[in-house]
Amino acid sequence: MKTPPTKTPPKQSKVYYLKAGAILRYLIAEDEQLTTFITCKASHLPLITTEKDLYEALGSIQSEDNFQLNKLVKLLEVVEVTSYRRETGKPKPLLKEEIVKQLRSFALQPKKETRGTKNE
Repeated sequence: MKTPPTKTPPKQSKVYYLKAGAILRYLIAEDEQLTTFITCKASHLPLITTEKDLYEALGSIQSEDNFQLNKLVKLLEVVEVTSYRRETGKPKPLLKEEIVKQLRSFALQPKKETRGTKNE
């Protein structure tokens, strides 16, 4: 008896991992390139993060930040969130003030000029 051919999903060569600093930058800073990457390209490129990185980014948001809930919703729509414990075998560490300062420093730093950008 002949078996029907099975469809195998195409292999995706790259997986992009979003760290806490990039998540925080996406959520509170005006970075058009990062926003476009997450909102538009995520359907073609697999994006992944852990709940630890999401926890650190969300825990670093302050009341004066321009946090938009719809950006968080979009992030959760397009990014696969995995378990830090399953990935590392370690429990999620507590968020400390030093980490918050580092993440905020990264997220709020001015965007560097990229080659090929038009200055208008």
